[in-house]
Amino acid sequence: MTTKENLILPFIHRGSRSKRMVQGAIIGLVLISAFLISAGQGKPEWGNWWMIRPLLIVPFAGAVGGAIYYYMDEIRSKGGWHRIIADLISFVIFMIGIWMGSVLGLSGTYWN
Repeated sequence: MTTKENLILPFIHRGSRSKRMVQGAIIGLVLISAFLISAGQGKPEWGNWWMIRPLLIVPFAGAVGGAIYYYMDEIRSKGGWHRIIADLISFVIFMIGIWMGSVLGLSGTYWN
């Protein structure tokens, strides 16, 4: 008979990677859409299609942030301060990614 101490159970993620990436992309899409709705006209050389670039790049950055959140699940599952650190790291990386995606998406189309 095997004792509990000898069993090694594989880590099981609570949510799928694609689910986390879609959640991150939706957050990015909502944030950039809210900004673009209130924004004025972009650069004239881009015409009416200037919003396409930020609407593609920022959700992609959010999806990458969601993937980072997924990969931090193993650390998060340990509980205690590990969970706090993993959540903090995930949040900071997600916010930096959304910020960088916004800068990359709006640079040249809305900003100089």
